[in-house]
Order: sequence, then structure tokens, then C-alpha cells
Amino acid sequence: MADGLLAQSRQPGIEALGFEERLALLVDVQHTAAYNAALRQRLKAATLRQTACLEDLDLRTPRGLDRTLVATLASGQWIRTSQSVLLTGPTGVGKTFIACALGHQAARDGFPVLYRRLPRLLDDLAIARVAGRHRSAFTKLARTRLLIIDEWMMTRLTADQRRDLMEVIDDRHDRAATILVSQIPVSGWFDQIGDATYADALLDRIVHNAHRIELRGESMRRRTTVSSETDTATAT
Repeated sequence: MADGLLAQSRQPGIEALGFEERLALLVDVQHTAAYNAALRQRLKAATLRQTACLEDLDLRTPRGLDRTLVATLASGQWIRTSQSVLLTGPTGVGKTFIACALGHQAARDGFPVLYRRLPRLLDDLAIARVAGRHRSAFTKLARTRLLIIDEWMMTRLTADQRRDLMEVIDDRHDRAATILVSQIPVSGWFDQIGDATYADALLDRIVHNAHRIELRGESMRRRTTVSSETDTATAT
């Protein structure tokens, strides 16, 4: 507010405004500064893999991305009602970008967000268990309003990994929102979990009442490379 007051004093004709109007401008400056500071903290804590936002999302390239669903997710209501988003598709079609864009929007809406690759998440939980910090690790994950897990079910789980993942998902079921990103289709997750009982329990908590985005098509990275080469050749 002090900075705002100094900036006001340098504006020509500011004396024409009344006390209430100038105070309202200062309050607006303070509110914006506090919001931006909190947003920076949330984004830093989120450790999103990519810098992405929904405004930059490519909806023209045909890859199975529904505009209506994107608009629905942009509203953030699915986070408030503790639902899940399942993002599947081949390499390079933009799964991680979309997940990070949704995470960025959630942070802008005031929700704590956390991005983790599943292999790293499971390693961290295993280390925390050995160090006797597993309870606090599970509590932190449970309290995160939006958890993004990338590289979901890329490899078959071990018995310890199934147990830890079950605890994470069960803590979040109907209490917090989750985004799962995977190259493996949902139909292949059962086998990757590796145990029928755990698979039934996990999928029951994940799949039902979830928004599904099943991407298809060629790699966006390849399209970008080809486009850049074409532009270079044209310029030459």
C-alpha cells in the first residue's frame, strides 16, 4: 500500500479523486499484491513439471480434447467436489501439459497443488517409511486439494508400493481431487497393479465418478518440429 500511495502521488490529476476513491485504489493494489504473492507460493510448492495455463491450450489440433469438458474443468467445481481426472494417451500428445495447465488454474483459484511422478512418489514414501516419517508424508498428500500423479502405472507395482499407493488413494477418496496421467489405458491398470484385491479396491476409488480425457493422434512435439523445419525452409 505504501508503494501504491507513492505511485498515486506521481499521477497527474490524482487530487481530483476523493478520499474514498483513492483509498479504494490502495486497497485494490494491496489485494492484488497479496494474491500474487500467495499464488507464487502455491506454484512454487506445486513443483509443476511444465509452465502451462489453460489459455495456451491447443484446442484446434484433433486429439480427442473436448472443449466442453475443458470448460467444465476450468471452473474448478470438480476440485470442490473431490473428483478425479484420468488423462491417457500415447507419448507426446500433451497429457502432462494439460495436467499442469489444470494444476496452474487450481493454484490461481486458491487450491494447494502438488505434482509428482509416480516412481518418485513411491520412492519418497518408501524412504519416509524407513525414516519413520511415513505418517507425516501421507498426511501432507491427504491435505493437498489437488494431487497430480504423472507416469501412472508405467511399471508393475511391488507389494510395498501397492500398500503405500492404496493408502494415498484411500485418504483422498471423496476428500480431495486427483489427476492421473498415463500412457497406459485404463483397461491396462488392473494388470499393472499386480494383485486382484488391491486392483479392485484402487480402481473402484479411482475410476468411478472420474472425468476421462483419452487423447489420441501424433506427437505434438513432432508436429512442432516439422512446423519449425517448414518455417525455416520457407524463410530460406
